[in-house]
Amino acid sequence: MLKKIIIAVVVLIAAVLAFAATRPDTFHVERSASIKAPPEKIFPFLNDFKLSQAWSPWEKKDPAMKRTFGKTTSGKGAYYGWEGNKDVGKGSMEVAESTPPSRLVLNLTFLEPFEAHNTATYVLKPEGDSTKVTWSIDGPMPYISKVVSIFCDMDTLIGKDFETGLANLKAITEK
Repeated sequence: MLKKIIIAVVVLIAAVLAFAATRPDTFHVERSASIKAPPEKIFPFLNDFKLSQAWSPWEKKDPAMKRTFGKTTSGKGAYYGWEGNKDVGKGSMEVAESTPPSRLVLNLTFLEPFEAHNTATYVLKPEGDSTKVTWSIDGPMPYISKVVSIFCDMDTLIGKDFETGLANLKAITEK
């Protein structure tokens, strides 16, 4: 009986590992919100790392986090580093592309709790008296991430934070 249980467990583990190998090599998470404000009012809160503290969902997860700013905090080349608790980890981001008031691209480097190199993009599109703000993140899915994604995918992990961040951004820019 024990032998059958061990064989079943080994087969199950092998099946999970084989299934993980079929998962995509990249991930994409995206959320959007309609904000009753022009793009020119919203964009500075995305483009300037000091202003982004007002709406970022991770700022509230660790108010004591250590922050490091580059020589410039907004526009192409702006830098922001952080080191915080288990909820925010450690990493940095740099503005790779800044096209006011419609598009911003960030290079993200996560060091803890795991190393990852991703790209975040914000797109602002006027729609009548509102602006559709779309926030997305893209990155590679190494094999270990593929295994983890079987049980907890990136959309589940990050999506709620994006929704919270967009709601915070909406609240401060619609005032």
